[in-house]
Amino acid sequence: MRVLMINPGTRGDVAPMAGLGSRLQALGFTVAIAANAAHAPLVTAAGCEYRELPGDMGHLVNPAPPGQKATSSDLRRYMRELGDYMELAATGTLRAAEAGADVILANSIAPYAYDVAEALGIPAIGAHLQPTEPSTAYPPVVLGTARSLGPIGNKVLGSLVAAGKAPYDAPAARIRQSLGLNRKSRPAAERHRRKANHTVLHGFSPSVVPRPSDWRSGLVTAGYWWPKADPDWRPSAELLEFLADGPAPVFIGFGSSEAMDADFMLETVRRAGVRAVLQGVEGVSGPDALGIGPVPHEWLFPRMAAVVHHAGAGTAAAGLRAGVPTVSVPIYTDQPFWAARIAALGAGPEPVPYKELGTERLSDAIKQATASPEYAANARSLAAALAAEDGTAPVAAALRSAVR
Repeated sequence: MRVLMINPGTRGDVAPMAGLGSRLQALGFTVAIAANAAHAPLVTAAGCEYRELPGDMGHLVNPAPPGQKATSSDLRRYMRELGDYMELAATGTLRAAEAGADVILANSIAPYAYDVAEALGIPAIGAHLQPTEPSTAYPPVVLGTARSLGPIGNKVLGSLVAAGKAPYDAPAARIRQSLGLNRKSRPAAERHRRKANHTVLHGFSPSVVPRPSDWRSGLVTAGYWWPKADPDWRPSAELLEFLADGPAPVFIGFGSSEAMDADFMLETVRRAGVRAVLQGVEGVSGPDALGIGPVPHEWLFPRMAAVVHHAGAGTAAAGLRAGVPTVSVPIYTDQPFWAARIAALGAGPEPVPYKELGTERLSDAIKQATASPEYAANARSLAAALAAEDGTAPVAAALRSAVR
């Protein structure tokens, strides 16, 4: 069976799917992944076929400086650029599917993949890294807030957001028109899929997000889809020496967001009184701090005293998997949701919102995370639960059921 995964977005969107694709291939599936060119090495290293989605989302995820809020003009520019990106992704999705597929797995920002699948007469299944279904259990994650409005408020607002305008609406409509399909808006298509109990697989653990009571049966919590480990990767001698030369350090890194500069990180580390590994920082090397480039989280995080990050879905999962406390600094979209879940599970202190970020507040949170035995114990307990799960089996079952 030929599986095509449609994955516009950042590395955090692609890495879990590449890991899932590798495991599906071990079960006899043939997997191709459509993503931006920057992620091609990630896809091929997992043993999957790479198909290109034009564009680059990297420049769309850099926020305002720490402690500052984006202006209305910043937001307008962001939405315009995001719409342009989605146009390229929709065109690339059609080309990727025309290269051959028996079933499509579409992430949460690729609704045009369903239109392409409809035109080609093949099934499409949702493969989401965050809960997007309107529910009484949480507010809509795309709004970048974790503040509950109560069961009714959460469900009503979630339904309104789902029915509202989105950057991928115009690309989806254009794709439908170019393929000769009948006119149908993206919200109407989503309502139809809900009514038909269409399958959406979710790549996170029920131990982290308990299944909401109002979810329909077609919404499946599969478990995490872990990135594939590179068997040839080796840590640098400098990193090994730093880790061995004192107590376990704290990790500080913000993935694609590049949210903090070196001076901010170093001042935070000094105030917290900890050693630290600073990802994405060049030229820092000393007894208390070391700047590093890309290092696999599954290797690095278990060696940390705590991890400080933006609480993106993949990085948040990696921290929980490592069994160490997390300090979350959420910036946008689903990050506040994951940050709130980490705190609710007792695996770290209350999040530090990015717009309120300062070195004193962040250093205080790091002190809490590293000094509390309770955070560490809860994190270890969650890690044990995650280790016992198999996120691939529900996906394989859904694929086999879709193509008969």
